[in-house]
Formats: sequence, structure tokens, C-alpha cells
Amino acid sequence: MRRILAILLENEPGSLSRIVGLFSQRAFNIESLTVAPTDDPSLSRITIATKGDDKVLEQIVKQVNKLIDVIKITDLTERAHVERELVLIKVLAMNDKSRTEVKRITDIFRGAIIDIGKQIYTIELTGDTDKINACIKTLSYETEIVEVVRSGCVGIARGEKALRV
Repeated sequence: MRRILAILLENEPGSLSRIVGLFSQRAFNIESLTVAPTDDPSLSRITIATKGDDKVLEQIVKQVNKLIDVIKITDLTERAHVERELVLIKVLAMNDKSRTEVKRITDIFRGAIIDIGKQIYTIELTGDTDKINACIKTLSYETEIVEVVRSGCVGIARGEKALRV
């Protein structure tokens, strides 16, 4: 089962490596990892997307919660939440036909062309993982994809609940 974990922790050197180490020790794969400071510069928020055995993940969550730098951890998949990912895609757009198709596909997926070169267009798109994957697949039918950069999943609980101190 796919799980999205949100972790609030002190913004200290080594905090991230200790958390990732727990996953590594249990041979548990991290699908995506996003880290950034919060509105309080002394705190960071980590969003981890992972898939695997629920029992092993439960143990990892308990161990992460015991780390001194960790303030809170929550499993967003257990509640209503919103998740998004950012992707930048470079595609080959050598002629009018391919440029038109790239523009059409970008519009359909509500993306934006953020850079235009002689033969390369760079597209920016945000959305859930399924939307991102569908856009990449559709673009690959119409043109050559030169490069893809993905941010990884970020998520936040819906409603009044917040991951705060």
C-alpha cells in the first residue's frame, strides 16, 4: 500500500540522515522524499512517499517518532489530504506540428510552457502522481522527451488538522 508520511522536526544537521537510515536499516524503499523549512526556520517538514508492508512501516513510524529531533509524525494516507508534485519536462519541438501538439497537451493538463528554445520546450506541471504520469505518457507519444525532473510528493491534511508544534 502507498503511504504518505509527514514529519515535523528540528532543522538540525543529520536529522534527515537519521530518518532515512531507519528506512534503510529495514530495507524499506522511499519512493519520494521532499524536505524544506517551514514558516519557522528552526523547523523542517519532510514528506515521504513509500510503498510496502504495513507492519514494517508501523515499526519505522514508531522508531522515527522516538528520534530526538522529531516533533511530530503523521500518516496522511489515513485521513483526507491533498498531495501534489511538481514536474519540469523538456521536450523536442522541432517543427510547427510538434510545437502545436506540445502546446495542446500542456493546455489539456493545465501546465505551462516556461521556456522556449530553438528546438526545446520546457513544461511545468503540478498535480497528483497519476496526472503527472499521464502527461508524460501522452507527451512521449507525440514528441521526444529530452529530460524529466520531478519534485516528489508533498501533502497536507484537509480541514482544521495541522502538523504544528
